[in-house]
Amino acid sequence: MLKNFLLILLLWVPSAGVLFAQPVPAGLVAEFDAICQEKFPADGPGGAVLVAKGDQILYHKAFGLDDVGQKTPLQTGMQFRIGSVTKQFTAVAILQLVEAGRLSIQDEITRFIPDYPTHGKKITVGHLLNHTSGIKSYTDMEEWTPEVMKQDFTPAGLIDFFKDQPMDFDPGTAYRYNNSGYVLLGYIIEKVSGMSYADYLEQQVFEKAGLKNTLYEKQKRPVENWAIGYQREDSGYTEAPPLSMTQPYAAGSLLSTVEDLYRWTKAVNAGKVVSPALLKKAYTPTILPDGTNTRYGYGWMTGNVLGHRTIEHGGGINGFLSMLIYLPDDDICVAILTNCDCNPPGETAAELAALAAGETLALEEIDIDVRKLEEYTGVFENDQQQKRVIKIENGSLISQRIGGLTTRLSPVGKDAFRLSAAMAEIRFLRDAGTGAVTGLEMDSRRDLGERWVKTTEAMPEGPEEVTLTADQLEPYVGEYSLAPGFSITVTRNGTRLFGQGTGQPQFEMFAKSEHRFFLKVVQAEIEFFPDADGTINKMTLFQNGMELPGARVK
Repeated sequence: MLKNFLLILLLWVPSAGVLFAQPVPAGLVAEFDAICQEKFPADGPGGAVLVAKGDQILYHKAFGLDDVGQKTPLQTGMQFRIGSVTKQFTAVAILQLVEAGRLSIQDEITRFIPDYPTHGKKITVGHLLNHTSGIKSYTDMEEWTPEVMKQDFTPAGLIDFFKDQPMDFDPGTAYRYNNSGYVLLGYIIEKVSGMSYADYLEQQVFEKAGLKNTLYEKQKRPVENWAIGYQREDSGYTEAPPLSMTQPYAAGSLLSTVEDLYRWTKAVNAGKVVSPALLKKAYTPTILPDGTNTRYGYGWMTGNVLGHRTIEHGGGINGFLSMLIYLPDDDICVAILTNCDCNPPGETAAELAALAAGETLALEEIDIDVRKLEEYTGVFENDQQQKRVIKIENGSLISQRIGGLTTRLSPVGKDAFRLSAAMAEIRFLRDAGTGAVTGLEMDSRRDLGERWVKTTEAMPEGPEEVTLTADQLEPYVGEYSLAPGFSITVTRNGTRLFGQGTGQPQFEMFAKSEHRFFLKVVQAEIEFFPDADGTINKMTLFQNGMELPGARVK
């Protein structure tokens, strides 16, 4: 739902359907340990982790603290908010009703909500499932303030909150991740079934899947065995800001455990909750009219981990982040639940999945003369007209998609490189006759074999840096809110300025003028605006053609 990642080993034995942890190679466990111990500090909020292959649990541990103040450790059987991983449960409920003949994917939403303002457009159940409805996501609305987040809503009241917003685009023409769509799906489930969303899931989904510790969050916290959620601030970890769980609703209000998410994945793929034919549709990504692959089906995303295709979804909600990855060809499941919205588990889950699939993460770089690297430099373009710049910095090859992150390319073979900061590989392509580099093929977390063609465009020049003193930088230090649940915290270390977005790594900001800064890790700029007395209370983030204003909150 947020703005589009003490070590204890327990053998968890439920009352039925026992999960047996089988012996696994010590070397593999050591690799898992190294990744997780680096990811989750022992003295802060942490996470529960489960890795399984088929019926065998390869790894099952919890890291860090549940109660930071009392230094109480997390345990593997604890229940965490799973955020948008909820969406696959909602999608399955809809598909069950399709299977029962009680609704159709092609049904217009006005069949169930006759007074919904569609602005003369045809919005279907399918558009809600795959985020192509064009309906405004309520979590993107300026009206969704911290005060509003505390309020309880009925499903109908929540729909009234966003239904009169202008549409973002015509249904079916574009993709934009949308929590409002899944709120509408939850309401449709209630209208068609005659049951509350929570009751329907409990009786028709959780019971069929054999889940004992997954539920809709209705009780007031604290509750025993429910993990405490945190956020990170300059002063340390604080409990996450309040959010009425009536608002995430069918888009993100479920609690679960890593064990239940594993059970869920097994039950779904065994055909216990929905037919294989409908599940295949849910796993099939939507292709837009312009040919864009959205990677999103119905409640699940598609991806890739070092050549192994994935079915996956992550979640983020006040105090919690989650990731559930399934490798269908390898029958590998990785579930990670964390109790801080500051430590995204997505790449960690991908790394653990790759190791379980027999891949190696250790990069054995080969030596390449810097003059040889020149062959690979240039501006590359894919079929979506996106640009990628590959250049040399400090003797290494650097890649940056325009508007995206900068990452080093590690040479691992002839014309082959691994993106050192991501689970991705690049293979440069050459002309059969001249041997000149003509393009590249990329296996990323998103796609396999994505092609980029080398253009004749000149390499873009970066901004020129200026030097500012510590006294000039100090007024910018503080926290600036850019959207509900998302802020940028600015800190200073000597004459260097840093920023950190909610749930993101820290980045350095480089001055191009006294009040304007640029980033090197991603193509973006930040400008600060002084009041008449010189006090800084406003900033604007410029990225991907958007201008996002922010106001100082601390």
